[in-house]
Amino acid sequence: MRARDLMTSPVLTVHPWTSAKEAAGLLSTHGFTALPVVDDDDRLVGIVTEADLIRGRVPADPRSAREIRGTAAGRTAGDLMTTPVTAMSTGTDVADLCQALVDARIRAMPIVDGAAVVGIVTRGDVVRVLARDDAEIARDVKHRLEIYGGGGRWAVEVREGRVHITDRFDDDSDRHVARLLALAVPGVVAADTAYAGEEPAR
Repeated sequence: MRARDLMTSPVLTVHPWTSAKEAAGLLSTHGFTALPVVDDDDRLVGIVTEADLIRGRVPADPRSAREIRGTAAGRTAGDLMTTPVTAMSTGTDVADLCQALVDARIRAMPIVDGAAVVGIVTRGDVVRVLARDDAEIARDVKHRLEIYGGGGRWAVEVREGRVHITDRFDDDSDRHVARLLALAVPGVVAADTAYAGEEPAR
């Protein structure tokens, strides 16, 4: 599965001069966790997140004993954004993308085509894919296999995202392709194939 299969597109972006209040409103309205920041030519220059927007912007309650700091009212996305920002291409393997999200402790990854932002993938997007219903996954796998090798040839079983494909024909090359096609389906966590005349591996 590639980033293009998972990303939200088109993606909502802001400019460096977008006010922090407007950026916060966009995140709140759309339920996003981050907004890519782009320049006049729609090239990625940064990312502004929920954490960026709340950091230092809420004054301490005057009844508290803590020192009251000034807020950052009127700041822009450009003032608050993280830059430089990591981005990945549409063809990035989702496994690599997930590892980058975890390693960098970030919640969203902008997806680019060249320098242009074309989508975004969040941790939530990945979790939603992993939660896909097995029956829905099986339908998608069968559809791809039918396009490749015709109808009635393949039997597909899915349990907790793990796909087992049985082929009526004894063709190692086709079974290899079938496994790759299955692994490209959102929600699939593993896939194996067998010839219908063989006992499946347990």
